[in-house]
Amino acid sequence: MLVDRAERREAQAMATLTVHPDRLLPAEPGVRDIARRLYTAVRDLPIVSPHGHVDPRLLLEDTPFADPTSLLIQPDHYVTRLLHAGGVPLSDLGVGEGPMAEDRARAAWRLLCSHWHLLRGTPVRYWFDSELVDIFGVTERPSAANADALYDLIAGQLAQPGHRPRALLRRFGIDFLATTDDPADDLAAHDALRADPDVSTTVAPTFRPDRYLEVGRPGWPEAVKELGGDCGHYTGYVAALEERRRYFVAHGAVSADHGHADAGTEPLGHRDAERIYRSALDGTVTPQEATAFRQHMTFEMARMSCDDGLVMTLHPGVYRNHHPATFERYGPDTGHDIPLAVELTRSLRPLLSRFGTYPGFHLVLFTVDPDVYSREIAPLAGFYPAVYAGAPWWFLDNPAEIGRFQAAVTETAGFSRLSGFIDDTRAFCSIPARHDMSRRLDAGFLAGLVAAHRLDEDEAHDTLTGLVSDQPRKVFKL
Repeated sequence: MLVDRAERREAQAMATLTVHPDRLLPAEPGVRDIARRLYTAVRDLPIVSPHGHVDPRLLLEDTPFADPTSLLIQPDHYVTRLLHAGGVPLSDLGVGEGPMAEDRARAAWRLLCSHWHLLRGTPVRYWFDSELVDIFGVTERPSAANADALYDLIAGQLAQPGHRPRALLRRFGIDFLATTDDPADDLAAHDALRADPDVSTTVAPTFRPDRYLEVGRPGWPEAVKELGGDCGHYTGYVAALEERRRYFVAHGAVSADHGHADAGTEPLGHRDAERIYRSALDGTVTPQEATAFRQHMTFEMARMSCDDGLVMTLHPGVYRNHHPATFERYGPDTGHDIPLAVELTRSLRPLLSRFGTYPGFHLVLFTVDPDVYSREIAPLAGFYPAVYAGAPWWFLDNPAEIGRFQAAVTETAGFSRLSGFIDDTRAFCSIPARHDMSRRLDAGFLAGLVAAHRLDEDEAHDTLTGLVSDQPRKVFKL
């Protein structure tokens, strides 16, 4: 038995790493042939990424990536959370830190490779395989035995001009890339990128006002001062938000992004809004008042979108920073945000009653509650001209859930009410892998409709091209 285990470990250490050309396509040969043709037609189309979290300074400074760990592990909480669940301390992976010393970075990489089995069956494994093979030419499956050799291989490439951030941006074929930005940001990095003739990709800011709307959070009275203007009273606060939105529009923004615990949008009367705002400044606001004010401000954000044209994206239903000790030590966005059940139909009725048919208003709805897509988002998108069904993201960004989304939402709302794919990532090198996965899955779904004689192949081709390129441009007004 010991010999068998040793031989198995040796065989795994020498296993070849490949990405099959038909990965994720349907297994039935006839349907797979159709899917191949459809996928081939869109495989090399430019990437449109209207929602993500890449730091624009990464592209502006174009500094070589420090090492494989700081590029492929530290910023990717999809990876670190799986390793943490398997017993790897986040501190050993450098979570919440900048680039580590070489010995610690190499040690973290060894941990990834020795725990490679933890990624089996997850979309993270699909993305990582694609990154390693397509970007770095890795030919061996990661393991404890080859961890140092793979680290050296990738580190050597990162030191070359062809693997600097801008070179990879061009290689990935990214036509449009949205970042996520604080309303108080001066957007200097975006201005510099837009003026740089070496950067052909449009890199646009996104207005993310959550921390200024959550008036019950610790530190809010100090934070709101960062908006500028006269925020000592409610009317001045609203005016400051409107002014910052106009600033973002003038600097290339196309959308405003909102993520709260619920999707409530019940507006308050002016007197109640002013009263709660004063309580928030005084530090005496109750949790119930804070929630009512935030729901009121979500309604106000929709009103502002009707005025300034920013697309409104809404993704409620996440319990942020679920593990207090991890949050205190490592900060936010470190892998322990957990989905909540969410309700949209009643919650959005005040907003949609007022703005759902307003010309030019676009509201893109996302969820990490899979039942909501078929029960609420698809029916809403199937009636209101303003509403679009956002692609499965975060915990739903996997082949099984994407398949359920494709069937449930298109049966009710059709393809024209979809947002197109959203990669929603901080992990720069995973962007092309994520979009490739979406294109393959969409090709497979459409091939099934062709094989079932529900669509002709030319219609499937047009639909897939639209999902990849035309639809996100239309929905996000690019």
